[in-house]
Amino acid sequence: MTHPVLAALRCAGPRRRIAVAGAALTMAAAAGAPPAGAADAPVPGRQALIVLLHDHYARSSPSVRARRIAFVPARRPLTGVRTVLPVLDRATGAGAASWARVRLPGRPNGHAGWIPTARTRPATTGWSITVRLSLRRVTVSYDARVIRRFRAVVGKPSTPTPRGRFFVEEALALEPGAPGAPFALASSARSTVLQEFEGGPGQIALHGTGGLAGAPGTAASHGCVRLTTPAITWLARRIGAGTPLTVTD
Repeated sequence: MTHPVLAALRCAGPRRRIAVAGAALTMAAAAGAPPAGAADAPVPGRQALIVLLHDHYARSSPSVRARRIAFVPARRPLTGVRTVLPVLDRATGAGAASWARVRLPGRPNGHAGWIPTARTRPATTGWSITVRLSLRRVTVSYDARVIRRFRAVVGKPSTPTPRGRFFVEEALALEPGAPGAPFALASSARSTVLQEFEGGPGQIALHGTGGLAGAPGTAASHGCVRLTTPAITWLARRIGAGTPLTVTD
C-alpha cells in the first residue's frame, strides 16, 4: 500500500476517531513552537499562509471576472480541518479588493491561482520540508535553519515521487496496524503515473513504514515518502497544514 491516507481510513477502524485525531494533530502542529535551540525571533525563511474560512474559487488573475481554475473547499476531505494554503503573491483588484496568489492542491502538480482574501485569515509558518530523491533523504528546516535530517523510502522508478513545490494539506493519526502507521502527512502532490490508487486520487504523502516493506535509503514505494516511526512521529508533532514541501533530485 502506498496511499495509506485513504486506504488506511477504510481498513483501520472508525473514521471519526482517525479524523478527530488528525484534526487535533494539525491544529497543534500549526501552533507548534520550534524545537529547543531554534531561534525565537522570525528570520527570512518564513512562509506566509492563508486559512480559508469559506469555500473559494481560484481564478487565473486577481479579478472576479477572471477564469475559474479550481474550486477550493474550506475544509480538507480526510480530517475536516481548515484548508491552509501557501501565499505566493498579493494584489489589489477592482474596488480595492485584496487578492492572494496561492499554491493549490491536486492536479496539475504545483499549480497556483488567485483567491480573494475576504473570508480568510492570515497565518505563517517557519517550518519547511525538502525531499532529496537521489539521497533518499528528508530535511526539515525552521526559519531557514536545518533542524533534522531523516533517511527515507522514496518512489521506485516505475512510480516515482513527483518533483516540484508542494505543501502539506493535512495530518492524520493512523490506527495501529494500518498501512503507513502511525502518522501520515497528506501533501498537495499527486502521482504522475497513477491517476488513482486504492480508491483515492493518487495523493502523495509522507508517512510511516507500518505494515510496509522497504528500508530507509531505498526507492521502493508507489510515490509516497516513507519514514521510520520515530521520524514520522517527530514530524507529525510539529508540521501543520500549509507547510512548504519541496521535492528535488
